[in-house]
Amino acid sequence: MTAIRTHRPARFACFVTGTDTGVGKTHATATLLHALHGAGYSTVGMKPVAAGGEWLDDRWQNDDVDQLRAAGSVIVPQEEMCPFFFRTPASPHLAAALEGERITRGPIRDALEVLRRKADAVVVEGVGGFVVPLDVGAVRWTTADLAVMLDLPVIMVVGVRLGCLSHAMLTAEAVRARGLKLAGWIANRIDPDMLLPTENIVTLQDALDAPLLGELPWQVAPAAAAQHLDLAPLFASPLPGPSAETGAPRHA
Repeated sequence: MTAIRTHRPARFACFVTGTDTGVGKTHATATLLHALHGAGYSTVGMKPVAAGGEWLDDRWQNDDVDQLRAAGSVIVPQEEMCPFFFRTPASPHLAAALEGERITRGPIRDALEVLRRKADAVVVEGVGGFVVPLDVGAVRWTTADLAVMLDLPVIMVVGVRLGCLSHAMLTAEAVRARGLKLAGWIANRIDPDMLLPTENIVTLQDALDAPLLGELPWQVAPAAAAQHLDLAPLFASPLPGPSAETGAPRHA
């Protein structure tokens, strides 16, 4: 870890996507935040869009947002971490429509810029898989368009379960088709009963032209799971986008 502290860039940001809903993307993002803090960064997580919440302690709360808040070393208001929060547990565009709102680019872009001024490292977690509708009709856009707008290197979380090979390869293909860099991937052990999990991971190591950053064991808390991540590949060469410098996200 000392070598990483010495050779890491001064600032870092990335976009975390998953091969599907329910692959442990938030768990992996929280683990990554702990690992980055261990490498010497002040850290904050961002969940631009969250759908599904419950009323606790006199306010609406979302478990994903709460997990990221707990994992980061810098505490910020919920509206900065999550510009678009909907109570309805549904696809974001449907939840927004039910609650009379629309998900737009500006507030997300502005929130990221605020967070980048408050922490050395910002980890942005997408919602669902890589291509999830955020709005439809004349202003159609998806989480893939969100990743392009933010112009950050992408880290893909693979839920190691039956079907993960095709899901991972399709997601990697979709990331690269949009001109984004797949900076690495994380294998998250989400099915303790899966047959041949190691063999599936080895297959993906051969198939994906991106480094495996680590394997997260079944039901290990993010702070402890962080020791299973190797951040060195992320810092081995300059990454594109505002993670490498202080440039602004794309405005497309």
